[in-house]
Amino acid sequence: MLTDIEIAQGCQMQTIDQIAQKLGIREEELEPYGRYKAKIPDEVIERFANEPDGKLVLVTAINPTPAGEGKTTTTVGLGQAMEKIGKKAVIALREPSLGPVFGIKGGAAGGGYAQVVPMEDINLHFTGDMHAITAANNLLCAIIDNHMQQGNVLGIDPRRILFKRCMDMNDRALRNCIVGLGGKVNGVPREDHFQITVASEIMAILCLSTDLADLKKRLGNILVAYTYDNQPVYARDLRVAGSMAALLKDALKPNLVQTLENTPALMHGGPFANIAHGCNSIKATKLALKLGDYCITEAGFGSDLGAEKFLDIKCRYGGLTPSCIVIVATMRALKYNAGVPKADTGIPNPEALQKGMVNLEAHVANMKSYGVPVVVAINRFLTDSDEEIAVLSDFCEKNGVEFALSEVFAKGGEGGVALAEKVVAACEKENHFHFLYDTALPVKEKIEKIAKNIYGADGVVYTPQSEKNIKEIEDLGFGNLPICVAKTQYSLSDDPAKLGRPTGFTITVKEARVSAGAGFIVVLTGDIMTMPGLPKAPAACKIDISDDGHISGLF
Repeated sequence: MLTDIEIAQGCQMQTIDQIAQKLGIREEELEPYGRYKAKIPDEVIERFANEPDGKLVLVTAINPTPAGEGKTTTTVGLGQAMEKIGKKAVIALREPSLGPVFGIKGGAAGGGYAQVVPMEDINLHFTGDMHAITAANNLLCAIIDNHMQQGNVLGIDPRRILFKRCMDMNDRALRNCIVGLGGKVNGVPREDHFQITVASEIMAILCLSTDLADLKKRLGNILVAYTYDNQPVYARDLRVAGSMAALLKDALKPNLVQTLENTPALMHGGPFANIAHGCNSIKATKLALKLGDYCITEAGFGSDLGAEKFLDIKCRYGGLTPSCIVIVATMRALKYNAGVPKADTGIPNPEALQKGMVNLEAHVANMKSYGVPVVVAINRFLTDSDEEIAVLSDFCEKNGVEFALSEVFAKGGEGGVALAEKVVAACEKENHFHFLYDTALPVKEKIEKIAKNIYGADGVVYTPQSEKNIKEIEDLGFGNLPICVAKTQYSLSDDPAKLGRPTGFTITVKEARVSAGAGFIVVLTGDIMTMPGLPKAPAACKIDISDDGHISGLF
């Protein structure tokens, strides 16, 4: 079979104004970035504001293998399949981060015959949103250090600076560093840290902002440090929110692209789900609901991470109600959750599959607990045996879960018709969507509701550091914010080695931070890091470009 990039390079794209025309967007309203991608300005959003909303379909997954389980591929393929059955669908996705692109996991543009294009552009610089976020983030860092250099009127304690520098690349060497060395003229020496751009609060703010005014207000609310006398310092105190917003004014506009089958797709924002809240922007999702009968969107990693945050954070702030939740499952991930080594998950093993089914069972129960109809998408691989498919189908039937085989990777939209029909039917069912917790609850109670109800933990253990952090957060008046847990994606627990549906465990909260601008409390568990590292054999070593500009090796 052709590689993803070969398939993408061989497709027949329509010009971006043709894609926009399908949605009722006029050519003169677009802000094109070349022939095949464009920004959508606020005038378009305002013009469609009074249109009725379509149905919101959330695509999530079970706990994945390190290679991922085709969640984005399923999202794209489902959008293409909707058009095959005569439905007007708009896909709403996150933008890829260069970290995974050059690392191990790959991009976020789908795969096989269910991709968004132009694939190379999307997975590399795209429209520059990631760079704008990085620049705004590091501007604030530069202003903090400059403020201390120029007299430190606010009395910022260099030992208690919370805000980190960022870059959109996996670089473990920058996790912990010293800045300001080289004498008096080069700044105040202090310990500093880098995180990956998609884990930054600026990314979360961009994705949760509704307009420029809201963006500027949220940027000003970022808690950046404490003073020597323990008073909080916000970005607004440094008078930098306006310049940060200026850097982000174009990044705030959703990006319009297309799939291999010319289905419209909005790609905007890209927070990691194991670190941040893992959803594309509220602006793009709400616009997609106005432009189509169905908005097909995704949340990062398994339902315990991305979907929980989509439902409890994004839907809360965006006033969104999902009509259906699709859970993507693969034979290889279920076998992986049964303890089968990753290298052997492609070998037929119905016994292991049956053992790993408890993981799917947990995710189905989790999503049903929100009161939304659930459909399981069985993402089929060539290595899947008929016997294994029968085992999985039997499980779904016995548990009263609607399911469909998805072969969008190999067949594009045609391979997702059965799934699309199930999703359309599910969207018409009774819906009793509700949040998992009330934000007015104390911070610990909210954390424990997530740990017990979603992860299946017996309880939560707090380190002395996290106890101190939570008290500070509540004393500052931020205790009523929703919770964003940073946790491994490989397990329902905070230990990546605990596969399947673990029991008899507790979640350990090591640290808590308030993202006051984004509007949530980040809770760090396990060994999760906000700056990933590169693997022994990075994907970057396989990527090349010819003398005539032809890119190869990009998946």
